[in-house]
Amino acid sequence: MPVVRGSERYSCQVLCMNRKIIMIRPKTCLANDGNYREPRWFTAWKQKDQMVEFRLPPTIADDISQNTAPFELYSSVAPHSLLALNGVEVFMNASGSHHQLRNVDVRMDALKGATKSRGGLYIYSNQQGCDGGRLYYDGCCCVVMNGDVVAQGSQFSLKDVEVVVAHVDLDAVASLRLSSSSFQEQASSKTTVPSVIAPYKLCRSFNLEEPISHPLKIKYHEPEEEIAFGPACWLWDYLRRSGASGFLVPLSGGADSSSVAAIVGCMCQLVKLRNGNEQVKTDALRIGQYPNGQYPTDGMEFAERIFFQKPQDHDPKCLQAKSGHGISMFTLTGKRPRYKVNGGSNAENLGLHNIQARTRMVFAFMLASLMPWVRNKSGFYLVLATSNVDEALRGNLTKYDCSSGDLNPIGSINKTDLRAFLRWAAVHLGYSSLAAVEAAPPTGELEPARCDCTQDLCFKWGSKLTPSEIGEKVKHFFNYSPEDNRFDLRQFLYNSTWPFQFRKIDELVKEASCNKADLSRLDDRDDKHAGVISNHIGAMGIHENGN
Repeated sequence: MPVVRGSERYSCQVLCMNRKIIMIRPKTCLANDGNYREPRWFTAWKQKDQMVEFRLPPTIADDISQNTAPFELYSSVAPHSLLALNGVEVFMNASGSHHQLRNVDVRMDALKGATKSRGGLYIYSNQQGCDGGRLYYDGCCCVVMNGDVVAQGSQFSLKDVEVVVAHVDLDAVASLRLSSSSFQEQASSKTTVPSVIAPYKLCRSFNLEEPISHPLKIKYHEPEEEIAFGPACWLWDYLRRSGASGFLVPLSGGADSSSVAAIVGCMCQLVKLRNGNEQVKTDALRIGQYPNGQYPTDGMEFAERIFFQKPQDHDPKCLQAKSGHGISMFTLTGKRPRYKVNGGSNAENLGLHNIQARTRMVFAFMLASLMPWVRNKSGFYLVLATSNVDEALRGNLTKYDCSSGDLNPIGSINKTDLRAFLRWAAVHLGYSSLAAVEAAPPTGELEPARCDCTQDLCFKWGSKLTPSEIGEKVKHFFNYSPEDNRFDLRQFLYNSTWPFQFRKIDELVKEASCNKADLSRLDDRDDKHAGVISNHIGAMGIHENGN
């Protein structure tokens, strides 16, 4: 919680026991990258090795009959190491770690490493669910003992609260530490850490009815499962908090929109599977607006109540009507745009294509407002965007088309992972038609490029494109603006008038072209000799246009 001390505001843990505040711990390091900007609101404690008495606000002091509490302020590079040398056996980490694909193994390795060599009992708790923003906190609380996980909670759950319990023997911590003479040497010259005395006994006598928890195999989800369950749980939490009565997705039939539909389907299945949870049941009855005594019979039935899929119109007459609407408005300028096949320019052609895409967004939000009314329901639908991260970073999309919506379940997932998810969902979620969607050839897909990759692409694409063609493709990247990624503080639109990056690309293109020309002259002079050299170059793994 935020705690104001003097003129500073700190982000703190407040430890309470039996209606008393026994300690307040401010953060000494603030997260200032990725999705987090804590220095916007808080300051970090920059002094070391201090403990002071913090005067509690009068309203709190009166409620708990306590005027002050220890404000423990110390800083070190690795707190658990110094605490272990001071004899601390139990470490608590109250975390706010959001879900990232393939990141649980990194988290678990860190928790195990914290206690493996120095010993200790590590209790890791984490938030679970959506806080109303873009992030989903994925739980996975656990208990780690001397480098082994002895209890683990679920990573994806619709529960509001989950408690994980383990029975451990703290003598095992002492045994591990005393078996290491180097640890004892370090402990004899340690820096003393201030402590607070809490009138509580952690341990009790050994009881055969409560066996010691043994190391267990850590539960890891496959990436395809993470794509299914993570966004699904996030959507459910957002839906129940927002007051909406369902979702709407503009469905084109491609991989992206089909993935979003499958994720919503997974959410509906989770609601059915969790029908023993009273809070989930209450929320499902309210959102689905079921009559008294009814409850979802299965995920499909629940989806029919809360999910509306608007097919993207490909009928030529419909497209003509959409673009014609825009043309009739544009004639106010005295000009009438035409498609390229009818003699129009690139600007006219692009404008007429984009009008269809953006009209889709307008219709989607209109339907989201009116479909509950059509179905005699109250509320509104949340519009789901269907733009993957490759499109956002590359700028390969029409603004305010598939990238527009209230939420985007696949906004941080790349196309390769989405295709793997579709293959998995066709089998494990029971949506067999997704296999055909995944197998269909993509339309309009561009591979993302980076401004500093001209040389690498000359190696990768040298057999198909000339260095000059590759250079033009890389330059083209600078003229695209990625969709807004608010957690990314880099500029999202490069200035295409800056000369440096284009000059460097031209230098690389010239160098690669000269190398290719040298090889061509060598080939003309002596085909046989050049063939021998070429074979040697191929054996070394170097492309013909390489340096």
